[in-house]
Amino acid sequence: MEHIETDVAVIGAGTAGLAAYRAAKASGKRAVLIESTVYGTTCARVGCMPSKLLIAPAEAAHQFERLPAFGMTVDAPLVVDGKAILSRIRSERDRFVGFVTRGVDELPAQDKVFGHATFVDDHTLAIDGGPTIDAKAIVIATGSTPSFPPIWKSLGDRLITNDRIFELADLPESVAVFGPGVIGLELGQALHRLGVRVKVFGRGGGIGPIGDPAIVAEARKVFCAEFYLDTDAHADVRREGDRVVVEYKALDGTDQVERFDYLLAATGRAPNVRHIGLENTSLERNAHAVPIFDRETLQCGSSSIFIAGDVNNDVPVLHEAADEGRIAGDNAARFPAVRKGLRRAGLGVMFTDPQIAIVGHGYRAVQHRPHVVGSVSFVDQGRSRVMLRNQGLLHIYAETGSGRFLGAEMFGPDAEHIGHLLAWALQMNCTIAQMLDMPFYHPVVEEGLRTALRDTQAKLDAEAPVRRAA
Repeated sequence: MEHIETDVAVIGAGTAGLAAYRAAKASGKRAVLIESTVYGTTCARVGCMPSKLLIAPAEAAHQFERLPAFGMTVDAPLVVDGKAILSRIRSERDRFVGFVTRGVDELPAQDKVFGHATFVDDHTLAIDGGPTIDAKAIVIATGSTPSFPPIWKSLGDRLITNDRIFELADLPESVAVFGPGVIGLELGQALHRLGVRVKVFGRGGGIGPIGDPAIVAEARKVFCAEFYLDTDAHADVRREGDRVVVEYKALDGTDQVERFDYLLAATGRAPNVRHIGLENTSLERNAHAVPIFDRETLQCGSSSIFIAGDVNNDVPVLHEAADEGRIAGDNAARFPAVRKGLRRAGLGVMFTDPQIAIVGHGYRAVQHRPHVVGSVSFVDQGRSRVMLRNQGLLHIYAETGSGRFLGAEMFGPDAEHIGHLLAWALQMNCTIAQMLDMPFYHPVVEEGLRTALRDTQAKLDAEAPVRRAA
């Protein structure tokens, strides 16, 4: 059997894995990249890009419906060609995936190993039907897969996930979406705006990554005005013929039975750690079987094993996976002389309409420290009203005493852009006063941000005499 010796072995050729491999090679070390399925990242193949390709025509259709509010009418009704929409999604998706696969094709052949990797011990990997690999350090970058209750497997081909929905030949007539998280709400709202009958069901009352109760309430109110959303539903599902039957208690308290073409499972993603032989290593693991690691170095304990990307279940978004891959690959190459890498200010964006942005881990990160909350509603914000996008709420969190900006949560217009401004301010360790010194043009949506910052500063100023008296 073939035997390979290398400095660094990287398991998984997604965003994190490719970044780790390239970082190891840039350090002058030998490295191999192991992949067991298809090349191409989750983002390009089934995540960020195809979902935005679905959202784009949905937003165009929504703008068409809003024309009368601007004083315009169109004689002909809007026609949605589901086959054409999905065909474009696949075509553009394949183009994005092609960028990744061409990059992989250019890698040296001897650096690529195809097959499923299993740990034999901390330094040895067995490849199904392939070589044994001995590595001085190993990076786990195996990604994640959709997670849902096992009983739903009885739905057969009526059960779809974001890994499957873009392969449909045409838009369905109806979809029951379970899980009002990022995937469920983005896809659910887009399908609704393209004419699909959609109902969204959740448990526990949450909406996406939002932690602030006031912003959860605002988002729930706005979404419920557009499509059916129950964030704490009691529902049972079964299959009858080619339909999914959902029995549920409606928001008005009545018992309902409704049939859908598909159930879209958007109930989360699970790290791919179950079948790679971690039990054969010395690694300590958490309750989800994920190795315990240092998020600044990505090192698992004191071992020569590192973990990066969605598989570590820390911040499963592309830019974080790329950063983690670089840190893990660099540290694997320099092991045992590991060092902390650059972890950027937290930023998460949800591309619903209105959008959602979480900066610096938002509400949850400030609950056990002295802080004030500045607020602005976009209902009366000038530019937002001009564009008929005047919905939503922004909360700014600041540390009492120092006035330092700690984070934010936003549900509203242009949250993707305002979120970036706030994340930059957080990474630069700005105070609210310093942020207010920055320029704000007129008339722009960002003036709403200035209103929230002014409210935050006023509350900080009000707190100051109280603190001095104490």
